[in-house]
Amino acid sequence: MTDIGRRGLLRNAVGLLVAFVSVPLVGACGYALAGRGSFLPDYIKTIGIPTFVNRTRLFNLETQLTEKVRAEFIGRGKYKIVPETQNVDAVLTGEVTGVSVVPQTVSAQQLASRYTITMTARVELRDSRANKVLWENPSLVFREEYDAQGGTSGAVDPAAFFGQDQNALERMTTEFSRSIVSAILEAF
Repeated sequence: MTDIGRRGLLRNAVGLLVAFVSVPLVGACGYALAGRGSFLPDYIKTIGIPTFVNRTRLFNLETQLTEKVRAEFIGRGKYKIVPETQNVDAVLTGEVTGVSVVPQTVSAQQLASRYTITMTARVELRDSRANKVLWENPSLVFREEYDAQGGTSGAVDPAAFFGQDQNALERMTTEFSRSIVSAILEAF
């Protein structure tokens, strides 16, 4: 074997050794896959999520939003989620403070064809053991644009809009819950 061949073989062997040694170190570097990590204390295993408070005129918004937040936490697979506030490691409370629907574009028939929906809320996750706030956002704002379904009347009343377009409400609560849970677990 020539000197060039030996050096190439040695270089490959050193490269493999470095790769095998560094793989365990990468796993311990503190990184996690997006959506799977958590910055909550290790002793938090059970999170109580009581029904959110609804300060809007939208019927049943608090129930739908609370169910979506619970489902999002459960989907992450790390925590036991219960509706109670007693005998839990942490409590997540929320209050929807406002919802508005504003037409963004108007068709040739002078009907709104695209809307911006804005939902505001207060959300807090409190450590039950230490009685301290782990995460909070007192003025969470979520905006989403939606195309009007069918021949809507152009009403900007959220109750009328969501009465006409239940899919928009479904999408909005799903995205809102994902952003809340991601913000809590990924410490954004």
